[in-house]
Amino acid sequence: MPTTHPLRVRDAASCIRVVRGTRVVLDEDLARLYGVTTKRLNQSVSRNLQRFPTDFMFRLSKRESDVLRSQTVTSKAGRGGRRHLPRAFTEQGIAMLSGVLRSSMAVAVNIEIMRAFVLFRRIEREHGELAHRIDELERRFDARFRVIFDAIRDLRSPPALAKPERRSIGFRPRDRS
Repeated sequence: MPTTHPLRVRDAASCIRVVRGTRVVLDEDLARLYGVTTKRLNQSVSRNLQRFPTDFMFRLSKRESDVLRSQTVTSKAGRGGRRHLPRAFTEQGIAMLSGVLRSSMAVAVNIEIMRAFVLFRRIEREHGELAHRIDELERRFDARFRVIFDAIRDLRSPPALAKPERRSIGFRPRDRS
């Protein structure tokens, strides 16, 4: 199923997921982007396994696969569909795929996927810098405004007043000593 329009970075970015703390793209998403079947993509990878060490590509565990299945609409286990656990490709694994698939479309798709990974890194860096600035502002202004915050807290809770001794109500016999 070849695509009739060029792949855009946002299309590639929508396929990037975080699994085991690493950004990856699943084999079925890559196959769809490349315009090939998942079976063909995995066959090509299986013929060239030496090119895909575990930091380039790994299989999802049953639990990871079930979690992803529950997050997306995919075929249910036992009713056709996948026979093997999905493969997850890191950025380096996707770069290696362009050499394995050897088509002009694979190269074009890889370029857009690499741009999507770069975009994610830039966004992460910018957000990291922003979070750092906010933390620094909080530290700097917390010290300056601590006196004000303490005064506001004191105003919110009224001072404890000395309570007069209360006399109990009711009959008390006099002490006749």
